[in-house]
Amino acid sequence: MTIDEFALNRRTAVVGAGVLAVSATLTACGSSATSESAPVAPPDPGAPAGALVKAADVAVGGGVIVGDTVITQPTAGNFVGLSSTCTHAGCKVATVARGTINCPCHGSRFGLDGAVRGGPANRPLAAKPVRVEGESIVHV
Repeated sequence: MTIDEFALNRRTAVVGAGVLAVSATLTACGSSATSESAPVAPPDPGAPAGALVKAADVAVGGGVIVGDTVITQPTAGNFVGLSSTCTHAGCKVATVARGTINCPCHGSRFGLDGAVRGGPANRPLAAKPVRVEGESIVHV
């Protein structure tokens, strides 16, 4: 093996390792982790238009993720709608557990009101107005 052949093979290995690292990072950012939140049943067929979830399925002091919306209930009867898009890098938050909304990509944590509880995010989750209509939580 000549020195030129060795350099080419070493260079190929280094570039390949870099491509592999970037691929793994992008895959992690785009993955959809399962939520530790309780499973959410789809609204009943008789539910109002725009129904996201039954109010009874959102625990006091907890929340659920439904599509692009996080619905929390910080205190009894007080429902909050938030975007499920993390304000740090645009990843989708994955869990609502132990009183925080959690992003799997870089570890940002948000309170049940959307406020930042742990970075790297430095802006709260965007509000998405919701209300109780009958037994359901609906988009406003």
